[in-house]
Amino acid sequence: MYNQLTPEIIDQIRAVSGHVFLGEDMNPDYAKDEMPIYGTHMPDLAVQARSTEEVAAVMKICYENNIPVTPRGAGTGLAGGAVPLYGGVLMDISKMNRIKGYDLENFVVEIEAGVLLNDLAADCKKQGMLYPPDPGEKFACLGGNAATNAGGMRAVKYGTTRDYVRAMTVVLPTGEITHLGATVSKTSSGYSLLNLMIGSEGTLGIITELTMKIIPAPKVNVSLIIPFRDLNTALSTVPKFKMAHLDPQAIEFMEREIVLSSERYVGKAVFPSELYGIQIGAYLLVTLDGESEEAVDDLIEQAGNLALEAGAIEVLIADTPTRIKDAWAARSSFLEAIMEETKLLDECDVVVPVNKIAGYLEFVNKVGRECGLTIRSFGHAGDGNIHIYQCSNDLSEEEFKRKVDKFFDIIYKKATDCGGLVSGEHGIGSGKVKYLAQSVGETNMALMEGIKRVFDPKMILNPGKVCYRL
Repeated sequence: MYNQLTPEIIDQIRAVSGHVFLGEDMNPDYAKDEMPIYGTHMPDLAVQARSTEEVAAVMKICYENNIPVTPRGAGTGLAGGAVPLYGGVLMDISKMNRIKGYDLENFVVEIEAGVLLNDLAADCKKQGMLYPPDPGEKFACLGGNAATNAGGMRAVKYGTTRDYVRAMTVVLPTGEITHLGATVSKTSSGYSLLNLMIGSEGTLGIITELTMKIIPAPKVNVSLIIPFRDLNTALSTVPKFKMAHLDPQAIEFMEREIVLSSERYVGKAVFPSELYGIQIGAYLLVTLDGESEEAVDDLIEQAGNLALEAGAIEVLIADTPTRIKDAWAARSSFLEAIMEETKLLDECDVVVPVNKIAGYLEFVNKVGRECGLTIRSFGHAGDGNIHIYQCSNDLSEEEFKRKVDKFFDIIYKKATDCGGLVSGEHGIGSGKVKYLAQSVGETNMALMEGIKRVFDPKMILNPGKVCYRL
């Protein structure tokens, strides 16, 4: 289906890019992302691009010669989306990492797509501003965040990456450069190609530059650690925070086992395991923000009373930078902690209605036991996005994959039956194509593949991902 790279084509690429790598000079990480269970495959050649024009020139050569191209940022994806399944050229945009400038009158910042989330967050803070999306992986590239519509902890109040992309520069599979969107807050100007590109996981074009909305940073924020006897009681409290108009910045849930793993990983105990002689089974981690200490104190009092009335054992206030940092460091380390203690690992990030989380997780844990898998779950209680990890230290990889496939077939169908979707923020990549098809049906898959073919008639850009298999 695709042509092989020849010495002549390689020479053409070298003529337009001074950042070409072959053989042992390529980074071995190029073969995988953070979830290698979905397969590994090295590219035949890697380009570490430094500009939109360089990406476009290489893309044009690959299109003319029918060479597959796989875009890659920091490689922190969890669905196999950046794996070059068919070899060819890997387009690494991680060195395109300049924060080009701020327009504070219009509340936007212009960046290259390789800028890390952590770096943008820190730089915005210096300006007295906040970039609200807060995915757990702080060292992901913003281009990748846009390509997967990453969500994160603050999505319950501020929304996902999609809500903050004002404009972008994109290199199409043909090598053409196009600009989508504008520095405006609304539009009714034809089809939203900008929103089509967001969440397309590098299958429609390569995002090289972004204009992102930012907001004035809240002056005060406080986190609450709220322990409960069990997960069901904790999760039943979540809708009450919204109904009370507390507008929390984040509402995370976690069971005790995953907290213990994280505390072992970070080497610090942050969450109490027992209070007043009561064994704690689950926690909510809630962040409230506002413009003054008085306003936030009022929110804390309301939230505390609400939680205690709903069955919380206690409400612990993290109101200093150190305490807040420790609490969220433990939460942000969940994936790394699971990886540290697990030989074989797979995951899904289904999203279900908030009032269905407790019942759904009860079902998931039951199916996990029946399939012979260890299940670790946590997630964004405020928006129904659940991270479910399947773990094993005893099974062979073949047996593990067989059990996980059975597990996924059951729990993805259940998520759909609950009114949910296959992925809340990690994307489909190559690992979830089957389950997306089962969830959305043949008609919608055909529509997505049709869109793909309009943008990419030769199907060379990130092949085998999202909506079709080759």
